[in-house]
Amino acid sequence: MLTETLGLTPHPEGGLYRLTWTSPQTVTLPDGRVRPTATLIYFLLPAGASSAWHKVASDETWLAHTGTVSLQYGGDGDAPVEGEVVTVGVDVAAGQHPQALVPAGVWQRTLPGEAEALVSCLVSPGFDFADFELG
Repeated sequence: MLTETLGLTPHPEGGLYRLTWTSPQTVTLPDGRVRPTATLIYFLLPAGASSAWHKVASDETWLAHTGTVSLQYGGDGDAPVEGEVVTVGVDVAAGQHPQALVPAGVWQRTLPGEAEALVSCLVSPGFDFADFELG
């Protein structure tokens, strides 16, 4: 139901998404690339689904809405390695994190969950698929 209501489409890493905002302001990066200062998406992870190892060239902040997402960090090497897992969710008393930061260039993936989860991801400087690498 959320897929249709929010207008979500499949994401190459897994899950479903929709770009909801792109900053009208831009920044020129040291290597000459021009990016919006930030972008924001909805990201839906269906029950039992996961996302592939991937990394982006910008900081990414995950923001919880419904359900929980187990976000695993994979280091910043040439290939991901299994690292810390953070549960992104709204139940702070249960140890969940309403926000989680994945620094630029750090591998990340989500692990399968028992229930559907909806988060937003804020990327700054803004996301561009040219800066996206699947593991």
